Amino acid sequence: MSKTRLATSFAALLLASGVQAADLDLNNMSDAERAAFGAQVRAYLLENPEVIMEAVQVLEERQAAEQAQGDVALIANNADAIFNDGYSWVGGNPEGDVTIVEFFDYRCGFCRRAHPEVTQLLELDGNIRYIAKEFPILGENSVISSRFALAAREVAGDDAYHAAKEALIVLNGDLDDTVLRRLADTLGLDADAVISAMDSESITEQLASTRALAQALQINGTPSFVMGDQLIRGYVPLDAMQQIVAEAR
Repeated sequence: MSKTRLATSFAALLLASGVQAADLDLNNMSDAERAAFGAQVRAYLLENPEVIMEAVQVLEERQAAEQAQGDVALIANNADAIFNDGYSWVGGNPEGDVTIVEFFDYRCGFCRRAHPEVTQLLELDGNIRYIAKEFPILGENSVISSRFALAAREVAGDDAYHAAKEALIVLNGDLDDTVLRRLADTLGLDADAVISAMDSESITEQLASTRALAQALQINGTPSFVMGDQLIRGYVPLDAMQQIVAEAR
């Protein structure tokens, strides 16, 4: 248990045992008084161990509320980069009344788990604007995947990007030149053009900008979502996403 949690548990313990924290001055206690007080605390804890868990629960609820408030400010301060960066692919209903932004990595297991549920959410709702943020953080194959998808868009447009995105989220194995060319051919793309574009300056800048935005939003894992004024770091099941969308409306 962290020092912060212990301190909170200790405060809860004092209140539960009828001692007012304001009446205590531990710094001015003698060694004997401090030892006696410590013994009382220990005895109370042994007799009432549930107090610690209750205090920890209160602490976690407070921390979650503080995190949510902080996230609202982070979203407001970075709104243009989140919702209107000018380069991220927009799917769903571009005129939707609620926007969902997803930071994802093609090689992330939870991103792959979330993908069909996000797709289902967009299909069931029909009024959600979806923004894809390429955030490759799991190694070389993640970076290659993002660069291929963005290159497909650069060469052949939004539909090509979407097709590449759908293929890459389920593709396993290392992405060498042979695999990339086969994938491009399967998608009906010019393999030479796509592979050549993968190292373009514009794609490098897009990935760097998204990484900088993720850092500003204190996102260090995938998937992460911005939904309305909420920032969700981690996988969210379909029913929970539907509830968040309803609250955003």
